[in-house]
Formats: sequence, C-alpha cells, structure tokens
Amino acid sequence: MASSANSISTHMTMRLWALLGLLGLIWGGSFFFARVAVAHVPPFTLVLLRLGLAALALHLYLRGRHGIYPALAGRWREFLLMGLINNAIPHAFIFLGQTHIGAGLAAILNATTPVWTVLIANVATEDEKLSTAKFSGCLLGLAGTVVLIGPSALAGLFGTAGDVPLWALVLPVLAAVSYGFSATYGKRFRDLAPPVTAAGQLTASTLIMLPVAVLVDMPWTMPMPPLTTVLAILGLALVSTAYAYILFFRIMAEAGATNTSLVTLLVPPSAILLGYLFLGEMLQATDVGGMLLIAAGLAILDGRVLKLGYSAGR
Repeated sequence: MASSANSISTHMTMRLWALLGLLGLIWGGSFFFARVAVAHVPPFTLVLLRLGLAALALHLYLRGRHGIYPALAGRWREFLLMGLINNAIPHAFIFLGQTHIGAGLAAILNATTPVWTVLIANVATEDEKLSTAKFSGCLLGLAGTVVLIGPSALAGLFGTAGDVPLWALVLPVLAAVSYGFSATYGKRFRDLAPPVTAAGQLTASTLIMLPVAVLVDMPWTMPMPPLTTVLAILGLALVSTAYAYILFFRIMAEAGATNTSLVTLLVPPSAILLGYLFLGEMLQATDVGGMLLIAAGLAILDGRVLKLGYSAGR
C-alpha cells in the first residue's frame, strides 16, 4: 500500500488545487449573499430557496443528459441521505446558529470540518486512514482560521453578557460533523457526472426542506423582499450552490473526502480577500499570519513539502 503522503500527492495535482481554491472563493462569497438575504428571509425559507433554485438551475442545465433521470429513479435513497447530511442539516444548522452568533465564530466552528472528516474517513474507509500528517495539517489550518477571525469573534462566547445560548454554539459544530459524514458518503457517487450528483442531492434536499419551511416559516405571510435581497438569493443559489457543488463533487471524485473538506479552511481567507477587493476592507497582520498558517496546514496535508524535505536530508 502506498503511503498517505504519496496518495495525497498523487491526487492533489495543481489543477485540483486550483479548483479547490476556486471553490473556496465561491463559498467565501456566499457570506456576502447570506448577510444581505438573512435580514429579510427566515432561515428555513432561505435554505429552501437556496437549494430549490439551485436544483432547478441544474436540471435546466442538464436537460436530461448524463442519465440524470435514471440516476434519480435508481438511487433516490442515496440522494435523499446525501441531501440530508450535505445540504438540509448543515445549512439549516448554520443559519439558525447565526441568528445568535456572529459569522466569525460560526466560521471558526464550521472550519472544524476537515478534522471531523479525517476522523470519520479513518473509520468508514479503507483508503483514507488517519496519519500524523493529516491530523497535524488539519489542526494547523484550524489554528490559522482562528487567527484570521481574531479574538473579537470569541467575545460572545467568553464575554460577561452571557447571552449566547449553548445550542447556537453547538449547531455549527454539528453542521461540521454532518459535512464530515457527507464528504465520506459522497465518494459513492464517483461513477456519476458531477452535475448529476449535484442535481440529485439538491433535488432531494429541496423536498426535505419544503415541508419544514412551510410549517415553520409560513413564507406566504412574508412581505416581498427588496431587490438587493432577491439578487443575493440568486447569487447564493446559482453561484454559491449550483455551480459550487459541481466543483465540489468533481474534486471529491478525484481527490477524496479529506482533501475536499479542506475547502472549509479556504473560505475565511477568501471572504477577507473579497472584502478587501470589493468593500475596501484593509488586511491586517493577523489576516496575513492566519493565511500563512492555513497554507502551512495545506502543505502538510499535501505531503510533497515533507517528502522534499526528507529527500533533501538524506
């Protein structure tokens, strides 16, 4: 059996790193869209709109190609479970948690996804066993995320007000655990075209969220949101969901669950860079330091830097 480092080095080509970076940039942009939309649309309805519009867009894109309908008919149970653990549960948990905690703290908690994925893949798979390099790289990347967000994000947790409910802190962690399971479970869709996998799980999760949003939010009683909110929802659904999941499943099919889960470490620096480019936000020393820590974590997980260092020392 090849070593873990060699396996990762084989899978994570420069093309896959570029796709992973693009996915991180797109999901980093979702913070812009969600920040606008959640002010006018309740969490469950926002999840339904995000998933439903994305599913519709992918069905229009596919137009019956790549065997989408036979796949839906023959593997609907698998899509239903994937939609539950990769869309419905984590999106709802994160949006609900963010009604009481800031985006920074939610990002820190959600950035634990690679750690959960490593642990789950170690138990559930034969080809992605736990190694010191994998675990160390994930922890280093998580430390970089904490530095990026800064101590102010933890004020609600350690402050004296004590007005942060425990469930609001637990939900983003449970979302990260759910993503960890979905990253491992998603490997079974390698035989399908990425748009088919994305459309299948988004269709299933839309059906799951429809009765939840109807019963809890009663969306027909809501006023029409402003144009900026409508545009934010479209960006969240079409760019940060439909197109993003095509990339997500393409990377997973080639690089495995653990490598794909690293995208959660790339989302915070992507959000900071977008804020710098489009909102005039200045980069601080902690931003640079955090991104360097994340880069170091990715390098350790990639394995090639350690391999080069070992070869040079012989």
